[in-house]
Amino acid sequence: MPEDQYAQQDPQGQFKGPEQQDSEQIPHPGVTRQMDDEPDHGEDSYRGSGRLTGKRAIITGGDSGIGRAVAIAFAREGADVLIAYLPDEEEDARQTAQLVEKAGRRAVTVAGDIRDEQHCTALVEQAVGELGGLDILVNNAAYQMAQPGGITDITTEQFDRVMKTNLYAMFWLSRAAVPHLRPGSTIINTASIQAYQSTPELLDYATTKAGIVAFTRALAAGLAEQGIRVNAVAPGPIWTPLIPATMPAEKVGSFGQDTPLGRAGQPAELAPAYVFFASQESSYITGEVLAVTGGKPLA
Repeated sequence: MPEDQYAQQDPQGQFKGPEQQDSEQIPHPGVTRQMDDEPDHGEDSYRGSGRLTGKRAIITGGDSGIGRAVAIAFAREGADVLIAYLPDEEEDARQTAQLVEKAGRRAVTVAGDIRDEQHCTALVEQAVGELGGLDILVNNAAYQMAQPGGITDITTEQFDRVMKTNLYAMFWLSRAAVPHLRPGSTIINTASIQAYQSTPELLDYATTKAGIVAFTRALAAGLAEQGIRVNAVAPGPIWTPLIPATMPAEKVGSFGQDTPLGRAGQPAELAPAYVFFASQESSYITGEVLAVTGGKPLA
């Protein structure tokens, strides 16, 4: 292999880390164009091979970050996609939909707040109606807001928002989806390294991510007889709009540097894990958590 190709595949250098950025510049939930360094979602690099041909997927938080990377990968693998997002993320959602359509697949965009049970139920019904069925549910949307003072700085309002977005919505969406899923279908949840290496400033977020791991394992056991697999991806520090929108500015510049690979990950580096769990390549895997953490151990 030529030397320049080795350099391109060096996991320490193939993606650069984010630059210092003032978190005040990006109000939550954050829009991709507001970032000084826009993430790599695989727009120019992901190559599909038909592993999800004819599949129909829901991706919550599919407008940007990990969700956008997953939507691009799924579309290039042959799947049609419903992208669920907050109304404030309309611009990012349109761009993601265009990328899905450019891959020759159908994109349905649905704005709303998944903290609402009826909205979650409607999302599933709309996917079934407009895509002709449902094969993959990706519970990816999440809310976090770092509080340097830990538990004494976390309000009941914030705690409730984190729980509703990260846990309740996953429960509501999964419950609504299961009656429509046939054998061979999959549910993929986004957990986090925070489920295993929790930090005080993200106490509420870490609590939900640990809950997602338990939910994944219990649901996998419960649905195995129906031929429905349930797995989770546990990202480490990944560069998405949520980071500069929810973290102190002084931490954004060094984000991900404490990993063995010495940098933050890019959303494009997460997408193959979701494709793996959604495809037949993982047909004998359920109840599993796959770490994509730059070398940080989960345990």
